[in-house]
Amino acid sequence: MKVSHVLYKTNNLKTSFTAFEKLGFNVEYGSIKKPHNTLIYFSHGPYIEILEKAPISRLIKLILRLIGKGLLVERFNSWENTKEGFFEICLENDTTNFEKEIKIFNKFKEGFFVTRSKRIDPSHRVLTWKLLFPNQIKIPFLMTKFSKNPKPKNFTHSNKVKRIKQISYGTDSKFISILNELCDDETLQLFEGHGVKDVFYEK
Repeated sequence: MKVSHVLYKTNNLKTSFTAFEKLGFNVEYGSIKKPHNTLIYFSHGPYIEILEKAPISRLIKLILRLIGKGLLVERFNSWENTKEGFFEICLENDTTNFEKEIKIFNKFKEGFFVTRSKRIDPSHRVLTWKLLFPNQIKIPFLMTKFSKNPKPKNFTHSNKVKRIKQISYGTDSKFISILNELCDDETLQLFEGHGVKDVFYEK
């Protein structure tokens, strides 16, 4: 797996959209109607997802708790309560399922929850993919590749940034082994700690 994207928590989605644009990034909303996120794509490597709140309603949270998925709700709550800035990563494979990854989670006896997702982006592309959420909040969540690649080709932002060169991500020492087995991306630098510490760009 590779690093799919790095998540950035904002207290105001519109304000951060403008702020990143002023920094020279090309920013777009994630969907046409009632977007809950904004995205900064690069032609290669991880992209940036900016979130104001978790992408599920209170009703869905209640349903998840009723079906025994309270740990997933706690993950989403942690997203909403974290301070503004980079805080989490997502790992991505190049298939449409998690067959290989599930074997690794079973090997380490770590529970998880798999679901599907779909959105129509501003270019009217219908994007579908699957998500795997580990029960352990300190293990990043996973996704399959998009049904259509939304990344621009041979693109450089106006600030000359071409890609994310490195992401420093902290977790408990006991989870580093599973992450090393899941992910072989040189972009990702793991350490004992909590969440995203640094994001470095390449020009």
